[in-house]
Amino acid sequence: MTDLTNSERELVALGAAIASNCVPCVEYHIPEARRSGLTDSQIVEAVRLADKVRQVPAKKVLDAAMAMLNVTHDAAGTGVVGTSGQAPASSGAGTPPCCG
Repeated sequence: MTDLTNSERELVALGAAIASNCVPCVEYHIPEARRSGLTDSQIVEAVRLADKVRQVPAKKVLDAAMAMLNVTHDAAGTGVVGTSGQAPASSGAGTPPCCG
């Protein structure tokens, strides 16, 4: 890998560390990013962007779980259980996609 600068490599690594929720990786790559010449302001911007990207699939998982529980969100973001109080029926057949 020679096409990226050290700073660019550290930004990529830091983004991956944030996305994978790896505290030891974050603890390693922030000092490395500083050593590569990045300012704390640049590192903060990268961390915030990585967190925004990470939150998209996390929200989709939460939304899917709440939909399975027939929960809707009000304006305050609190969950309100639907009138049936029961999750949609599941076929129960086969292996779930995450375990197969």
